[in-house]
Amino acid sequence: MSGFVSFVGSGPGDPELLTLKAVDRLKSADAVLFDDLSSGPILKHAGAQTDLVGVGKRAGRASPKQSHVSQLLVDYAQTGARVVRLKSGDGGMFGRLEEELVALRAAGIAYEIIPGIPSACAAAAAAGIPLTRRLTARRVQFVTGHDVDGALPQDANLTALADPMATTVVFMGKRTFPAMVEKLLAHGLPADTPALLAEAVSTPDQILKRTTISKLADALRAEFSPSAALILYGPLADEYDA
Repeated sequence: MSGFVSFVGSGPGDPELLTLKAVDRLKSADAVLFDDLSSGPILKHAGAQTDLVGVGKRAGRASPKQSHVSQLLVDYAQTGARVVRLKSGDGGMFGRLEEELVALRAAGIAYEIIPGIPSACAAAAAAGIPLTRRLTARRVQFVTGHDVDGALPQDANLTALADPMATTVVFMGKRTFPAMVEKLLAHGLPADTPALLAEAVSTPDQILKRTTISKLADALRAEFSPSAALILYGPLADEYDA
């Protein structure tokens, strides 16, 4: 007997930004394995008898190992359950989706992937800015701010990241952004390049801070908070009022 797993992107946190398909899968699920940023009011769409299992990973906190999360998915599905793996934003974007897909394929378990609104798009919308513009912001790049050891990735393409004509979105980068800025400045990106720090996007705790890459690096170096955030920098980051 084998169940079915739905990988559901929950979007940035506002339950009204869930897709209709995401809500349908939550309502019919026997079990929901959810990330920290996918908890709260989003889980109210699950049934009263649904098993709710928190499997989120947060920097600086004790978190379940990825192998354990993948095995939980397999174990639930092998009971014949309809399982939702609820991931924040879009699960295919820095969401450790591939490891879990590999585990399900190895166990012969069927699955589907339901995309969610990426947190980068939600942050730009909350700030009232586009991510692209003809001539001056032709390209968007999404990068992770930390490697498996929590440090700044050593293989980052700094030439691309220092492109003043690109909008760059840094995921999980608050801790390492000061070190990243040092490298960006060395590769020619101006210190006054606009930057946007977006915390708790689309939730009641949302904070948007417009600044520059240099000033943001100084602020994060002086005072670090563990709250989840995105950093956007590039020519459009400070152009409009939220």
